[in-house]
Amino acid sequence: MKKLYYLSFSLFFLTTVCFAEISKKEKKALIDLYSTTNGKHWVKKWDLKAPVSQWYGIKIVDDKVVEINLFHNNLMGPITSEIGKLEHLRVLNLAFNSLTGNLPQEIVNLSNLKILKLEMNRLHGEIPMEIGNLNQLEELSAFNNFFTGKIPATVGDIKGLKVLNLSSNDFYGDIPSSLGQLSQLETLGLFENKLEGTIPKNMGQLGNLKELVLANNRLVGDIPSEFAQLASLEVFQIQNNNFSSFKALEFLETKEYLVFDYDKEDKKLEFKDINFSKTKMADTKFEDIEE
Repeated sequence: MKKLYYLSFSLFFLTTVCFAEISKKEKKALIDLYSTTNGKHWVKKWDLKAPVSQWYGIKIVDDKVVEINLFHNNLMGPITSEIGKLEHLRVLNLAFNSLTGNLPQEIVNLSNLKILKLEMNRLHGEIPMEIGNLNQLEELSAFNNFFTGKIPATVGDIKGLKVLNLSSNDFYGDIPSSLGQLSQLETLGLFENKLEGTIPKNMGQLGNLKELVLANNRLVGDIPSEFAQLASLEVFQIQNNNFSSFKALEFLETKEYLVFDYDKEDKKLEFKDINFSKTKMADTKFEDIEE
């Protein structure tokens, strides 16, 4: 009898594990995403009758959806507001699709999110002011969309952020000084927007920053002398702005591997002591490679 009991218990346990399912709330959120983004025309479609664990791009851990990776999968239409109910989500990659509409306000409910990739879509509207609630975020990439408005100052509350790329949008106004609080930041891309004003001096505190791309904006004033403290900088692109002084760029003469783009024909430049043979010139390009 004991053997039979143990066998029955084992079979029950295995059945429970094998056929465990995510919550109805999470499944509904996924089905809504499939529906609003024209799932029938995706490159790799979901079989809604199959277990969710078999759906392309979905990763489940402990019966919870922790990753959605639908990179380059022909998604069209808006992102459902139901996305905010996937509260255990750590990775959301919807890059290189044809998504339209606003970024839903509910995105700020994804408090466990570490990677948010929205680049190369047709999203517009403003980034929710409460984006700073995503305090676990390490990468926020939204370049090549039609986002507008001001860059939310609350981005500076995401202390673990390593990559922030908002290039090629329609953001305007000042660069928030709060970005100078992102001590872990390694890449900052604000290329090709309508940003104005001066560069915040406290961005010189970003000791881990390797790439800083501010080209093709309407920035003015001096390059902050505090930029001499950017010891990790490898890529620095500032061309096509309206800076009045570049004196602080003398720190470049100690940089042997720096990719540096500036307004080469600007008569106001006075780089008498900088040896540009030590620098590399490069165009600004952002690429997303499917792994």
